[in-house]
Amino acid sequence: MRLAVLLIVGLNDMFEIINNEFVFNNNALTWVDFALSIVIFGLFLFLFLKVVHRKAAIIYFSVCSGLVFLSWMFSLRLLWSFALIAQISGMSLFAFINIGEVRSLLANSFKSKNVRKIEEERVFDRHALYLKINDAVMSLSKQKIGAIITFEKSVPLNDMIKTGTVLNAPVTPELLLTIFYPGTRLHDGAVVIRRDFILAASVYYTPTTKPLTGKYGSRHRAAIGISEVCDAVTVVVSEETGRISIAYQGELTPVIPDNFLRVFEEYMFTKTDDAKLEDKEE
Repeated sequence: MRLAVLLIVGLNDMFEIINNEFVFNNNALTWVDFALSIVIFGLFLFLFLKVVHRKAAIIYFSVCSGLVFLSWMFSLRLLWSFALIAQISGMSLFAFINIGEVRSLLANSFKSKNVRKIEEERVFDRHALYLKINDAVMSLSKQKIGAIITFEKSVPLNDMIKTGTVLNAPVTPELLLTIFYPGTRLHDGAVVIRRDFILAASVYYTPTTKPLTGKYGSRHRAAIGISEVCDAVTVVVSEETGRISIAYQGELTPVIPDNFLRVFEEYMFTKTDDAKLEDKEE
């Protein structure tokens, strides 16, 4: 019992247990031992701060624990005091460092939310953006270059973006044509657009499993698949025929080139039918 208590209290050069009571040893040697322990610990702590990281912390605590055990075995009171203070203070310091990392993580998260909020509040010319999309889609259709372009609405596609290559580039017809040009590394998969920025390219969706009437390739099935799980609008250009289609809420609608801009704008301004979307998810 005495050993267990001393292991917990540790400073057995300052305390003794007499008749199951703690008695303070108020003598000069006790204070000298304690002062030397603080000085040595301060020097050791200074070195620890210079190299602190997780691996160093493990070594540090292991050494301190070994010193505590050895000092108890050989009754080295000064070493006992130093090792125990070093271990307790080191643990406190390491905990403080971790708290700092958590605070930093929370701060970055808060900053990210603020940036997203500012981005959402930023005004951009929707009509100018839709004209750029129209130019790009018309060029892709004429050249029969397969493409799948998804436009976020109220549901962020952050999880989908992780499967592709992040770009964060302004929307331009030239960039879209370059991305989908056959032979480029990003031409397979979809482009995801948030507001007037291309977030990512070469993004892959889970294709729809429902039976479709007619001949549809992987792009069309992928476009329907993403439209079944969110309110995004997805434009598909067929590689074989150059045909243009728009996928929205689980439905694929063919669009003739002359009407594309008008129909596309209507889909982008259409409010999500939440009840219909929930039924499709079920």
